[in-house]
Amino acid sequence: MKRAPVRLRSADAADAKKLHAIITANLEEGHLLPRTLSELTVRAGRFVVATRGRKLIGCAELAPLSAQVAEVRSLAVDKDARGGRVGVMIVDELRRRARREGFEKLCAFTHVPSYFIHMGFSIVPHLWLTEKIYTDCVKCPHFRQCGQYAMVVPLDSAFDAERGYGLPAATAAPLG
Repeated sequence: MKRAPVRLRSADAADAKKLHAIITANLEEGHLLPRTLSELTVRAGRFVVATRGRKLIGCAELAPLSAQVAEVRSLAVDKDARGGRVGVMIVDELRRRARREGFEKLCAFTHVPSYFIHMGFSIVPHLWLTEKIYTDCVKCPHFRQCGQYAMVVPLDSAFDAERGYGLPAATAAPLG
């Protein structure tokens, strides 16, 4: 039996419960920080979701930190869909969106830097991302004891062309 293709689309408020469920499942594995259902409902439009058939199998938010910097936040993939490049597809779409929206760099904070390194991100000192520190980190219960790596990738077409990024997503549904 052939599996349905993975489709990407923008989330909306109706997806908030599913976003909350997949983020909570990944939170329990120790991969993410908690998000409230009300926060996800308000910010749902900033999420890209991956679906297979009718099932939501992955998500991530493009969170603006400043006029120059956006963050990949709450990247989560359903356990059964891991290993199929769903997370990479989502990050690639967030990268395209961020560039279209005029951001100069995209960042991520992760316990698994190798996941982002193969997508062109580099590990940087946390202090290089003061936007993140002043927006989120100072309020975090793990502040000053953070086990996450700060990762950054520039959003310029030459960088993306060199690595084969920035090409249209072949399986993505129109995003709006």
